Amino acid sequence: MDLTFNKNEDHHKLQLSELKKRYARIKKGGGDKRIQKLHDEGKMTARERIDYLLDDAEDALEIGAFAGYEMYGDYGGCPSGGVVVKIGHVCGRLCVVVANDATVKAGAWFPITGKKNLRAQEIAIENRLPILYLVDSAGVFLPMQDEIFPDKEHFGRIFRNNAIMSSLGIPQIAAVMGSCVAGGAYLPIMSDEALIVEKTGSIFLAGSYLVRAAIGENVDNETLGGATTHCEISGVTDYKAKDDKDALNKIRGILDKMGEFPRAGFNRAKARKPAKAPGELFGLLPISRSEQYDMLEIIERLVDDSAFEQYKEGYGKTLLTGYARIDGWSVGIVANQRRVVKTKNGEMQFGGVIYSDSADKATRFIANCNQKKIPLVFLQDVTGFMVGSKSEHGGIIKDGAKMVNAVSNSVVPKFTIVIGNSYGAGNYAMCGRAYDPRLMVAWPSAELAVMSGNSAAKVLLQIEKARLEKTGETFDGQKENELYEKIKQRYDTQISPYYAAARLWTDAIIDPRETRKWISKGIEAADHAPPQKDFNMGVLQV
Repeated sequence: MDLTFNKNEDHHKLQLSELKKRYARIKKGGGDKRIQKLHDEGKMTARERIDYLLDDAEDALEIGAFAGYEMYGDYGGCPSGGVVVKIGHVCGRLCVVVANDATVKAGAWFPITGKKNLRAQEIAIENRLPILYLVDSAGVFLPMQDEIFPDKEHFGRIFRNNAIMSSLGIPQIAAVMGSCVAGGAYLPIMSDEALIVEKTGSIFLAGSYLVRAAIGENVDNETLGGATTHCEISGVTDYKAKDDKDALNKIRGILDKMGEFPRAGFNRAKARKPAKAPGELFGLLPISRSEQYDMLEIIERLVDDSAFEQYKEGYGKTLLTGYARIDGWSVGIVANQRRVVKTKNGEMQFGGVIYSDSADKATRFIANCNQKKIPLVFLQDVTGFMVGSKSEHGGIIKDGAKMVNAVSNSVVPKFTIVIGNSYGAGNYAMCGRAYDPRLMVAWPSAELAVMSGNSAAKVLLQIEKARLEKTGETFDGQKENELYEKIKQRYDTQISPYYAAARLWTDAIIDPRETRKWISKGIEAADHAPPQKDFNMGVLQV
């Protein structure tokens, strides 16, 4: 390998090392002391509960591990959004598991907690997967109630989704393993079946203190809403468990007896490893955002046998489209090519930019994949659509709109991997979050924003200079550079993959070598849900 490869490899492995360090801190939740307190109460942590429940904890996907990252500093933070969400097998059946983390503000719901719970339910609904709730929560985080309680995508949407999923026949099982109070009490009881753990689990609309204040009744929490009350008197819960492990074993017993489900029928052959080493991804990806590289080399380290059958190989060269297999699953890949390429007419096209011919090619390819029931994988490293008079006269807006239309109306499952840049309308055309990818993940090298940090800082600098000059302030070169760096530093924070993951714009930041696993598990999940409609792109400007 050459020196450039080695430098690239060192840079990206350092990024991965930083990712692992940050994730290790997040896994501690509220910290060692609070974990020990749970253990002293005879309870398992959220992560321990999930790992015990799953057939193979290492094989699972964690959704939103960085939710809430570096947010809510005034309240001490909210690691992982105060809730752990994983997709994994329970008794051989793929499930979504949602567990409140009681070490984080007693499992209280922050705004990002609500968003993450809704994301978990969305995954279950899209893929018709059973969803398992391990409840241990003090309810809404009152200092921020105005940001979590009343709006459409707030706390109440959770219970609405419970009802919708039940009507769709999506199994929901809830185990009350700690507190379950106020409005949150509806979640387990709106599930199909509910369990409660003796002595540690409790369900009530109002706790003993509030009952005393409201109606003057003196009653302890166990009598008010403990396991015996709800299993033998109220009939609110269906099963009583003696401890956490007993409750989790009962959930496994319920799932073990479920019948089969209809399949979407996506094509799968025997899985094969890439012929070219996935570990080489670190050296192939350049350090600089503007440096060119061959996306085909990346694809060959992600797909089975490194075999990629290109569609329209000689046309629209700034997008690579073609067929491959990932862990045996048949996929159609749409990827931004980051090399400068020549057209048939000898013209140069910039890598990472979508031109009219590229958009036209992608539109046709997406339609073909929908006709053939082939899931789509988008590999993003895009700066946007081509601008300038030649592109405008050539109808770039029309061709870009056709591509966005095809992505929007696609009925086969879509999966988006942000490898490098994800800027502007390029994010949209390449199936950004707004276009419903079943899963969307980022490599540590990813950036998501309207434009690059350099470009944005230059625009914002001009605006700030004009504002300050109106007040009579003058600028020399040094002062202008200082202002530029200040603006760029602030903007660079916002385009970081951690900033995006904290707000659930992506589902995870992953080791690039885990990309195959995420796509494979995502298609396995999607295979539970046959498409509910036919592919139709509606009215187009041809």
